[in-house]
Amino acid sequence: MTNQPAVVGNWYQEALSDKLFEIVAVDEETESIQVQFYDGEIEEFDQDTWESLILFTAAPPEDWRGPFEISSEDDSNFDDGIQYPENWSGPLSNMEPDNPANFEEV
Repeated sequence: MTNQPAVVGNWYQEALSDKLFEIVAVDEETESIQVQFYDGEIEEFDQDTWESLILFTAAPPEDWRGPFEISSEDDSNFDDGIQYPENWSGPLSNMEPDNPANFEEV
């Protein structure tokens, strides 16, 4: 029986099956816990099933991207989620001002 809290992002190893998984969602309204195993399989547990599991906390695998076929090149700007061109200085950099010499309009 587990006394491990279901925290999104935490990795666990189930003692009987020896499967490694990450918690990907917790729905407090339905009291369900969605997990994704290292091989990519997704499963949902109800609270009673979760509490009956024998779990060990685990570190994420070194290559957690393996089953998802994400290369390190795909992951290059993963933190901010936005990729910028090399010469990009901002969305307004190519706009010309209405009054280029900053003269007061009369």
